[in-house]
Amino acid sequence: MKLDSLLVLVVEPSRVQRHIIADALRGLGVRHIEPFDSGTAALERMRRETPDIVLSSMHLPDMTGTELVTTMRRESSLADITFLLVSSETHYRYLEPVRQAGAIAILPKPFDRDELRTALQSTLLYLNDSDAEPPEIDDFEHLRVLLVDDSGMSRRYLAQLLQNLGIRCLHQAGDGAEALRIMRTETFDLVVTDYNMPHINGEELVTHIRHHSEQPSVPVLMVTSEQDSSRLAAIQAAGVSAICSKPFGYDNAKQLIQQLVLDRDL
Repeated sequence: MKLDSLLVLVVEPSRVQRHIIADALRGLGVRHIEPFDSGTAALERMRRETPDIVLSSMHLPDMTGTELVTTMRRESSLADITFLLVSSETHYRYLEPVRQAGAIAILPKPFDRDELRTALQSTLLYLNDSDAEPPEIDDFEHLRVLLVDDSGMSRRYLAQLLQNLGIRCLHQAGDGAEALRIMRTETFDLVVTDYNMPHINGEELVTHIRHHSEQPSVPVLMVTSEQDSSRLAAIQAAGVSAICSKPFGYDNAKQLIQQLVLDRDL
């Protein structure tokens, strides 16, 4: 799949902004672009034909971008569509659900063409890996991974990413407490975990793994939207192997996971 074969829905109430976004997409090689001024109209179109990408503003006349992506993730036929948010919104209340829903990128408004190009390239790699045959890599074929996240939508997206890498033995937990229960009876080659979770958060999970588990050296990748520098420092001090931000570029995440499980040395 190439950029000129992608079907992209642009959901933006401003005609001027729709033209700006569409022109930027065409300038990068995207040819099939359909504009919509509301979330309802875009959803109706998606249900008739599944697009490759939905690129949406945050504030729509009938719903927010958060509500749009949440609706998509709850419908099986729309759940795997790649979602990009373009917004000047910076409020945590609006952006965090979008991050948790597995948006592949959140672009500022106005964005520059390089930012859009990076997001599209990451999306294209994700889509191509989704369609490809499982890679013939023995290390991944037998790799055992534990995925920990209290957001079902986020787990679904991360699980798809891991499966695109050829990982088939994947266990999932809804929080750190459940993860530790699983780790009492199962061994893993990689733990991928969120930070903000009920009961036992990501930092506490890492600390327990490093000091009180039977698998103290297992690589732990923290995938989080946390931006507080003191909390991030505490996560590092707890012994996390690597930290990846939400939303993250698929290609960067892929390389990081490969390095963690193949090289075991960052």
